[in-house]
Amino acid sequence: MLEFIVTRDHRLMRRVHRWRAPRWVRLWMICATRGGDGWLWYLMGLVILLFGGANRYAATASAALAAGLGIVLFLWLKRLAGRRRPCHIEPHCWARLLPPDQFSFPSGHSITAFAVATSLSLFYPGLMLGLLFCAASIAVSRILLGMHFLSDVVVGSLLGASLGYWSFALFS
Repeated sequence: MLEFIVTRDHRLMRRVHRWRAPRWVRLWMICATRGGDGWLWYLMGLVILLFGGANRYAATASAALAAGLGIVLFLWLKRLAGRRRPCHIEPHCWARLLPPDQFSFPSGHSITAFAVATSLSLFYPGLMLGLLFCAASIAVSRILLGMHFLSDVVVGSLLGASLGYWSFALFS
């Protein structure tokens, strides 16, 4: 099974690394990945604290806990797995971003994005579509920019969503 996943990951990597995406896609992916560096979630936390109503403290605490646990989890898993990043295996035709660390599995951006988005979406269902769009954009950007394999992002997104759900359950 692992060989099947790795083979598919590398096949997709080669396609992505040769695809000359339209300018708007490149701009969207770079903005999404930079938003996933953390400032988007800090800004969202500030907005929730200022305008989030009665649930604002529980919602921001839940999102912060989910993101914090996600960071600890992905740092540990990356060292354990030691998987090389796609950009270290094969050059990308247009993305020249430097990765934040040397390991690929799982995607820390995806874990954090889905941990925060899931937690906040459960507190504020009206924001769910926008939050999940942001999280999905961040996750896809990591693949299209050559930072991660598809399996890194899928596992990261599932772990993040799980952390967000359990953190919401703890604070609701």
